[in-house]
Amino acid sequence: MIWRVLAGFMLVLILAFVGFYAWSIRPEIPALAETPAPSSFSPDQVKRGAQLASLGDCTTCHTTRNGRPYAGGLPVPTPFGTLYASNITPDRETGIGAWPEDAFRRALREGVGRKGTHYYPAFPYDHFTFGSDDDIAAIYAFLMTREPVRQLNRTPDLIFPLDSRLFAAGWQLLFLHKGPYEADASKDPDWNRGAYLADSVGHCGACHTPRNFLGAEERGDRFGGGTGENWTGPALNQSSPAPVPWTADQLYAYLRHGFADQHGTAAGPMQPVVSNMQKLPDEDVRALAAYFASLEGPQEAAARERQAKDAVEFAQQREVKVAGGPATNATIGSGGNSDDANSDGAAIFAGACATCHHDGRALPASRPTPIGLSSVVNEPTPTNFVQIVLNGIHPQPGMRGPLMPGFAGALTNQQIAAVASYVRGQFSKQPAWQNVDKAVSSATRQQASAESAQ
Repeated sequence: MIWRVLAGFMLVLILAFVGFYAWSIRPEIPALAETPAPSSFSPDQVKRGAQLASLGDCTTCHTTRNGRPYAGGLPVPTPFGTLYASNITPDRETGIGAWPEDAFRRALREGVGRKGTHYYPAFPYDHFTFGSDDDIAAIYAFLMTREPVRQLNRTPDLIFPLDSRLFAAGWQLLFLHKGPYEADASKDPDWNRGAYLADSVGHCGACHTPRNFLGAEERGDRFGGGTGENWTGPALNQSSPAPVPWTADQLYAYLRHGFADQHGTAAGPMQPVVSNMQKLPDEDVRALAAYFASLEGPQEAAARERQAKDAVEFAQQREVKVAGGPATNATIGSGGNSDDANSDGAAIFAGACATCHHDGRALPASRPTPIGLSSVVNEPTPTNFVQIVLNGIHPQPGMRGPLMPGFAGALTNQQIAAVASYVRGQFSKQPAWQNVDKAVSSATRQQASAESAQ
């Protein structure tokens, strides 16, 4: 009897695998006889495609450091190994120059290439699937009018057995929820426009939504905070770590200019996002701001005002005080934990940070937001704080903005951990960060690995 049960179970498994394998086979879409001429696309369509490609950060992910735009090759680290972005220029042999529009649409909607290849979900087709036909056509038009670059695609370096494309097909079967986007009739047009842009081409949840052990977004906790590029994407919903609740105006300022006076400066992966936002029309940025402002919940206006007032007062009380002007005379640790005030972290902060981060007005550059208002200092983990201390904040090429030097070559891992613990205790009401030493060591290892992969 036992052998019969086992044999029946094995037969079911075999049949299930055969059925899945048959489902996974996708037909090749014939190549175009000729690549469409740039003049075959209308200027308005190409312009809109450029805006959408910027919102989708296409150039950020598909261009290597000092590489040709959209030619691919950028390493994308994942818990399962390293993937490499593909060439999406209109080169016929190594890019998408032979792709008809329906092949491009299938790639974005289903994660399947022209030849039937299943793509790994590092390519965010689980968001692009919600894109409209017109928007996908516009992105296609834009990419087909770029300069062709002959550059071979790199083979993914994934652990066995995930290096088989069958696993990508299995992921799609389990987790790909196809579009199109469905508008919420109870919301106004601006909200729906923002939701569409964020959930489709913008793929904001790719970094700001937690994922399960197979890398799929947790649909029950949308925008509850996630990870991307060795940074954390803070929660944008009611779990937001921001001491001052975000408003639509503050979000607009942040997305449009990279700075909001009650929240701080865009850093890390958000810098190219904000840079690319410059190409979007103002109404799209306003719509995104309205949508994200609504995610923090229906808290009463009076309660939000009290929360903002309390946060600003606390931040101002904890700011480093300057006696007589020079930042070197700063009073470190005033109002904070007495142990922190006498710690190594306090001394490092006084020497390396207080020159800019104090309550005076005579600064060498633009005045930072009070540290206590920063989401980075109030987040559940020290990941982003450590990344900023290591790498600094530098404006995107061609843009103006706040500047902070990186201290990777000036401070040891132990010193960075000490200043992180001090800043958390001095400027935040949140509990002390745990395992700060491990966070610093992990960030420095990841940085070294990323540099060697370039």
